[in-house]
Amino acid sequence: MGPFNFVSAAASLWAKSFYSCTTSVARSTSFLPTSTICVKWLSTVSSSPPKRPLNAYMRYVLQQQPIMVRLHPEIKSVDVVRKIAQQWRTLSPEQKKPFEEASVKAREQFKVDLQRYMSKLTPEQTQQQVLERKQRLAKRKAIRKKRELTSLGKPKRPRSPFNIYMSEHFEEARGATTQAKMMSLMQDWRNLFSHQKQVYTQLAEDDKIRYKNEMKSWEEHMVEIGREDLLREQTLSRKNRKSQTKAKKKGVKRASGKAKTTKKKATSGTTKTVKLQKRHKMCQSSVLKR
Repeated sequence: MGPFNFVSAAASLWAKSFYSCTTSVARSTSFLPTSTICVKWLSTVSSSPPKRPLNAYMRYVLQQQPIMVRLHPEIKSVDVVRKIAQQWRTLSPEQKKPFEEASVKAREQFKVDLQRYMSKLTPEQTQQQVLERKQRLAKRKAIRKKRELTSLGKPKRPRSPFNIYMSEHFEEARGATTQAKMMSLMQDWRNLFSHQKQVYTQLAEDDKIRYKNEMKSWEEHMVEIGREDLLREQTLSRKNRKSQTKAKKKGVKRASGKAKTTKKKATSGTTKTVKLQKRHKMCQSSVLKR
């Protein structure tokens, strides 16, 4: 909904993060390294844990980035990384070997430094690190799930009246920064009359209907492809209630069927007994007449 392109912004920030850390790492002007770059990827702060070393590909990126920028100053930072990735794929195993050996050595040193760091921690610090690790893993899992839902075409959530108002008036909002514009829009929204807000309230209600219909179709499609794990809790509870109701109805039908069968058997048994008694009486009467 927002007026920003988050994908391009994230890509440019990712590429700029490489630029900021390459001024003291890569000085070679050749396409391939003549000697292995040895970098100790440890934090300068004694209380912080050692940082994980870079793999072979990332070491190659850090070395080739300034070279690629000098050769192609007109292209964007994202395209620079793409060109380096293409070069890496064309390298032979012998050409990749120096970077891979440097990565292996760095990993071995990282294990030693990590053991030394962990041995100095108190039990409380160790417990805190375990908790932080769980939080990081949960955050990564949530990000992966969000990406998966986006790729599967999950409908966007309905917008609030203020969000609709902000998207329509963001360009002409007062302020030089994004935060300043949002603050001015919030102030303008508060100063609107109720009949002016009613327009955006109605648009938000229509958006809720849109979301409800799209979610219903999307969840039906998820059931068809066997991804019921992605359904909402309210949808799952509604399905469980329906299945329980159907099971109860089937149980009642079976019980009534059994009762009818038992009644029929009892009736037929009574009828047979009456017939036998009549035959027995008839036989007795015939014997007496003789």
